[in-house]
Amino acid sequence: MRKVVIVSVLAWATAGCVAKTAWNVATLPVKAGAAVVDGVTTSERERDEKWVRQQRKAEEREAKERRAWEKTCRKDRERCAPYDGYRAPGWRDAR
Repeated sequence: MRKVVIVSVLAWATAGCVAKTAWNVATLPVKAGAAVVDGVTTSERERDEKWVRQQRKAEEREAKERRAWEKTCRKDRERCAPYDGYRAPGWRDAR
């Protein structure tokens, strides 16, 4: 009787392991395909973050050029013309 109980407990315990392994093997191609698609495509959030980085970089460039222009104007006011340097694209053009 004791052997029957031990065998039935072992069979019940390993049945879950076998079923889980079979499930993992069956779903592996789907998971691999999803990982490839995620790696190849760009999400909307990633695109937005990239756009914001580009805008910041453009604004930093504009600020740097504008500071250089202002420094030149402080040194020699007669040669100072209206700022015609780089202007960052985007929402600042609407002003």
